[in-house]
Amino acid sequence: MKNFNIKIVLFLNYFVFAILLNSVGTVILQVQQNFGISKSAASVLEGFKDLPIAICSFILASFLPKIGIKNSMLIALFLVTCMCFVMPFSNDFWFFKLLFAIVGISFALIKISVFTSIGLVTENDKEHSSFMGFLEGFFMVGVLMGNVLFSLFIDDHNPKSTEWLNVYWVLGGLSLASFLFLFFSKLDEREAKSEKTDLIGDVKNSISLLSYKKVLFFLLCAFLFVLVEQSFQTWTPTFYKEILKLPTSMSIQAAAVLAGAFALGRFLSGFFSRKFNWIYVVSFCIIGFAISILLVLPLTHNIHIDVNTGWLNAPLVVYLFPLMGGFLAPIYPSINSIILSSIPKYLHSAMSGLIVVFSAIGGTIGSIITGFVFQEFSGQHAFYLSLIPLSLLLVSAIFMSRLTINSKK
Repeated sequence: MKNFNIKIVLFLNYFVFAILLNSVGTVILQVQQNFGISKSAASVLEGFKDLPIAICSFILASFLPKIGIKNSMLIALFLVTCMCFVMPFSNDFWFFKLLFAIVGISFALIKISVFTSIGLVTENDKEHSSFMGFLEGFFMVGVLMGNVLFSLFIDDHNPKSTEWLNVYWVLGGLSLASFLFLFFSKLDEREAKSEKTDLIGDVKNSISLLSYKKVLFFLLCAFLFVLVEQSFQTWTPTFYKEILKLPTSMSIQAAAVLAGAFALGRFLSGFFSRKFNWIYVVSFCIIGFAISILLVLPLTHNIHIDVNTGWLNAPLVVYLFPLMGGFLAPIYPSINSIILSSIPKYLHSAMSGLIVVFSAIGGTIGSIITGFVFQEFSGQHAFYLSLIPLSLLLVSAIFMSRLTINSKK
C-alpha cells in the first residue's frame, strides 16, 4: 500500500495525543477529590490545554512546513514524553496546569502536521475524506483506551489516593515509542511547501483564506461543533459521578463508552463519505443528536443507583447517555475534509492551523460554560444548553455546503 508506513505513523501519533488530550475530564474529576478544587476552578484545565493549542497554531501554522512536518511531530512527542515522566511526582494542582499547557502546545504541532500530511498521502477528495474519517475514528479509540487505562489506576475505596498518577509512566512509554517509530519513518514534504519561500508570503497565504466565505462558515462550524463535543467529553465523568451517583472508576469508564461511540461513528463516516454527500451525513447527525438529548436526558432525573451497581445491572440510561456520541462523531471529520480537499495543498498547513485555533477556542468556551452551568444549576441544564449551538451548527453547515458547491461550478 502506498505511503503505508507514514499512514501508520499518523494513526499512532493521533492515538497518543487522544489519550493525553481527553484525559482532562478524568483529571478534572480527580483533582476535585485529591486537592479539593471546585468545579469552576478545575474547568480552567480545559483552557490550559486549548489556549496554547490556539496560540501556537496561530503562530506556527503558516510556516510550519519550513520547520518540517516530521520535525514538528518529533518536537511535540519529545515534550510530552518528558512531561509524562514528571507527572507521577506531582503533588499540587499547578502540575496539571503545566501538563495540559505542554500537551496543548505539542498537539498544535501534531494536529497541523497530521492534517497537512493527509493531503500528501491521499490521491483524491473521496480518499481524503475516507482517511480523515478513519483517522478521527482511531483518535476516538485512543480516547476510549485512555479512559479505560485511567480507570484501572483508580482506587474507588480511597478517593484521596494519588496512585492513579502512575498511569503517566505508561503514557510516557507510549509517547517515547511513537517518537522512535516516527524518527525512523520517511515523509515526502515537498508538496506542502509554497512557492513563496519568505515568511511574509506564508502569512499572506494564511490571511488570504479568510477572504473565502466558505472558509468563514467552516470555521464557525468547527467552533460550534467542538464547543458541543468538548463539553460532553470533558464533563461526562463528573455527570456520572455526581448526577447518576456511580463509582469513580465506572464514571471514567462511561467516558470510555462515549469515546467508543465516537470511534464507531467516525469509522462509519469513513464508509458513508464514499457513498453520500457530506451535508446529508452532517445534517442527519446533528438532528439525530438533538433528538437523543431530548429523549435521554429526562431519564437521568430522580434516578436511584444502588451501591452495588455495575455495568451488568445498571439502569438503561447509563448505557444510552454515552451512545449519543455516535451521532456527533461523523460531523468533525466530514467538515474538515471538505474544506481541506477544496483548497491547494500548499495552503493545507495554514488551513489546519485555523482549524486547530477555532476548535481550541470552542473547546475552552464549551467546557467553561458547561462547568459553570453544572455548578450553578444542574448537569442536565448544562447539556440541554447544547441545543443552541447545535441549531447554529446546522444552519452554518448548510450555508457552507451551498458556497462549496457554487465555488466548484
